[in-house]
Parts: sequence; C-alpha cells; structure tokens
Amino acid sequence: MLEGYSYEFVTNTSKKPGSDHFNGIINPDLLTSVENFNPSALLIYGWSYHSHLKCLRHFKGKVPVIFRGDSTLLDKQGFLKSILRHVFLKWVYGHVDYALYNGTNNKAYFKKYGMKDKQLIFAPHAIDNERFAEQRSAEVEALRSGLNIQESDILLLFAGKLEPKKSPTLLLKAFSTLNNPKVHLLFVGDGELKETIVKDSSSMKNVHFIGFTNQADMPVIYQSCDLFCLPSQGPGETWGLAVNEAMACSKAILVSDKVGCAVDLVEPGYNGLLFKSGDINDLSEKLKNLTSSKHLLKTYGSNSSEHIQNWNFLEIAKAIETVCFAVGDNSPS
Repeated sequence: MLEGYSYEFVTNTSKKPGSDHFNGIINPDLLTSVENFNPSALLIYGWSYHSHLKCLRHFKGKVPVIFRGDSTLLDKQGFLKSILRHVFLKWVYGHVDYALYNGTNNKAYFKKYGMKDKQLIFAPHAIDNERFAEQRSAEVEALRSGLNIQESDILLLFAGKLEPKKSPTLLLKAFSTLNNPKVHLLFVGDGELKETIVKDSSSMKNVHFIGFTNQADMPVIYQSCDLFCLPSQGPGETWGLAVNEAMACSKAILVSDKVGCAVDLVEPGYNGLLFKSGDINDLSEKLKNLTSSKHLLKTYGSNSSEHIQNWNFLEIAKAIETVCFAVGDNSPS
C-alpha cells in the first residue's frame, strides 16, 4: 500500500493508542510535518481524533481542506443532545473547504451541518469489485457440500460481527418462521451474541456457523450464498461495505432501512428488498418473498453485479482529482 509515493509516519504519544476513541491518536509533530511537506491541499479522514481535529483547526484558511467521513442522520438522538451536536458539527465543518460524500445519506448529513452543494463531491464507498467477482467455484462447491447444502437449496448469509447493532438475533427469529428445510441460514463471524444465537438455533439443522473469516476467503463465502442479509438496527451502521462485497459476488440483497447504503445500493424489486428495522413481521415477509424462488434470486444477483460496477476505487480517485483541480492543484503526471 505504500508503493509509488513518499510517506512519513508520525509518533503517536497517546497513553492509550487506538482508533476507537478521541484521544487514541495524538501526534505532536503532525502539524510541523505537514507544513514542511507544503501541500497544495490537505485530505483528512474523520474529525473525531485529537490530531485530526487539530489539523482542521490549524490549517483553516491556510491550505484547502478536503474531508472524508461516512456519518449519516439515520440514528435518532435526544432533543438536547441533538441541539448541542448541531452547534458543534457546524463549527467543525466550518473548517472544511470540500467534502467527499459516499452516498445519499452521507450527503444529507453534510448539508444539515452547513456544507453547500458546491462543496460536496461524490466519492463512492467501494471495495475491490474484481477480487470479489473472481470465480472460485471449486471452493464454493466444497463449502456448500461440507454444510450439506444441495445445489437446489437456498443459502441465506449473514456476515459480520454478532453484536446487537447488526441484529443477528432478529434475523434468526425471522428465519425460523420460514420453516423450510430447503432454505439454510449461515452466520459468518464472531461476537457477544454468538452463544445466544447458537443456543437458540440448536434445534434447527439448517442453521450453520463459521467463525471469523479472513478477507482473502470472504469471496468464497459470498459466492456460496444465494441471498445476503444485513438486518442492522444501528446505531452506527453508516454504510455496510459487506453489501458492496455481496453485490460484487452477484448476490441478491435484503437490508434494513437503518443501513446507510440501502438507499443507494438496494433497489426493491430490482436487486433485492428493504425492510423496516426491528420489524420482525416485515423481515419475515420479505424473507419469504425472496426465498420463494431461486431463479428470482439469480436475477436479482445479476442486477446487483451490474449496479455495483460504478462503485469502485477508480471513481474515488477521480473524485479526489476533481477536488485537487478545484483547489488549484497541478494536473497529475
């Protein structure tokens, strides 16, 4: 990842280093390093770290600041907290010249907190579509065979952390209402809810588990299924890149309306369906609809593959290039 350009690592002096809290990234030499580099523009990913926010404040009006973040307005907040957040975020984004938004929900978020259309440039959330689409048929056949899933059977996949935010227990409950031995459910991943889910599904022979799986093997997992479901209730399901991955593998999609990418990537009746977050009846109905026809799932999967093609790394690079030209950067060699 470091080939082809110069780079520098700066020292992190945080007492508890990490990307999971504001004071996890503290770099005393960062401002000096950036100034010595003398950039034409500055691209900052997220503001919720000590050093990132410090950069935003320091370089305002000195160097054009480009911002990338994936927040949305999907999660509800209390009245007082909402007001305080609004004031704070308008102040934060007052330090930003341009923002790269990843989709419809992210754009709405930036506009709510003061950014104008002329400051917003679309840079899609993306994964390596080609790597996920590369066929691995022998491995797929081995996985399904190992789980005793016949070619004519339908496999429903959940891939992600087994945590409340992603609502895997809701999916299991909805799946149990199908009562169809020709439809299987596969959970891939680990998390705090795994023990509960294993216990609750102990009598269901068509529910399967695979633990944490390396990214190198995830294309096989996605290609093995017929339908991918992300039933998240949030908070914080700002996008859901697993949906991109499943679509790159030509899979039909079922997601909740709390998943950030839903409005952009899932078109009901074209490549999948949406359901109301937390509504088991709606989820059960949509599952029954989708699992009624393997042919329908294949059609939706083909549509997914076509739709996801423009959500790629090249489009992100083009967006960054567009912003650099907008701030007066030189044409790339």
